[in-house]
Amino acid sequence: MRHFDYLSDAEIDRLFFRAPEHFTVDSDPRVLAMALGATLYSPATRPNLAQDIAKRAAHGVISFVVCLEDSIADHEVPFAERNAVAQLRAYAKSGANGPLVFVRVRNAGQIAFITEGLGEHLRVLSGFVIPKFLEETAVEYLEAIEAASVLAGRRLYAMPVLESPELAFRETRTGALQGIQTVLQKYRESILAVRIGATDLSSAYGLRRTRELTIYHVHVIAEVISDIVNVLGRADESGFVITGPVWEYFAQHERIFKPQLRETPFAEHDERPLRLRMIDADLDGLIREIVLDQANGLTGKTVIHPSHVTAVHALSVVSHEEYVDACDILEAERGGAKASGYRNKMNESKPHRAWAEQLVRRAKVFGVAREETSYVDVLSASDIA
Repeated sequence: MRHFDYLSDAEIDRLFFRAPEHFTVDSDPRVLAMALGATLYSPATRPNLAQDIAKRAAHGVISFVVCLEDSIADHEVPFAERNAVAQLRAYAKSGANGPLVFVRVRNAGQIAFITEGLGEHLRVLSGFVIPKFLEETAVEYLEAIEAASVLAGRRLYAMPVLESPELAFRETRTGALQGIQTVLQKYRESILAVRIGATDLSSAYGLRRTRELTIYHVHVIAEVISDIVNVLGRADESGFVITGPVWEYFAQHERIFKPQLRETPFAEHDERPLRLRMIDADLDGLIREIVLDQANGLTGKTVIHPSHVTAVHALSVVSHEEYVDACDILEAERGGAKASGYRNKMNESKPHRAWAEQLVRRAKVFGVAREETSYVDVLSASDIA
């Protein structure tokens, strides 16, 4: 698998100073977690799920979740379970390679059901998404995933979702996060990334952000995200990759505020029509939230619509300036500080080292843009309309 593999070699060469690298499900878990990018969720009830996975993979989706939880009604569960197994078997039989496929279960028993149902086709799975993850419920799920790994003959990963009221409410949050940290460390080899369920967290307050606001405008939820990163996202060996919450809008609507995308970058790259299409599809709000996700220590994002995928991936490409800074920082092993090669900031090798290491890891899977290349160029080449 490789990000932007749908682009021609000529387009890759035009856009990238350093092209994205290939990776597999057996790659270093830190690289694989970074490579998840936009993780597309789809209900397990979809009758053409196998074709959907193949189609989305061809259009750049690297991580795909088949959902047996909140996206389907309670009475649909038996059909969804059978359909998930049948569709995943069909996808495996097709011989397709990628994307990384996970199943979001609603109870631990479904892990064994899916595992046994897939049988010799279990190789199609990369792991499971665990909903409403808390210390007191986590072990049953994680033990079931480890048992599934034995049957698969390779590591199947867990992606816990932090979305319970115990995390939303201040008086229980610290204890809940400490308990979660304890169980995650115990099963660390099984944990690929930690996901944040902002929709469920918001529901604890009866809130829902509008399409013209980011999750960071909803202060009670922004505080939860901050505390999750504080406890679980540290730059030392205790930290995990934490992914950004879902952006749930994709339709045109009447606006209250002005569009959030500056016109200048699109004008400079002769892409004004692209900007208008993105605004019509509410992708300007998504782009703003992605930038804020990255600024707050989150990597990748949960998405529920294919139009969101390219925006997440385009903004994950490392800029030439960032890459030059990171390389300079990593080369200065004895500490010290010097001006950036771009002559616009000071790079301090010790305090900036953890940032540089993470950025170089992201550069491996998303590539480094050429000096003159903007995220606008990547969006345009990917034809998100």
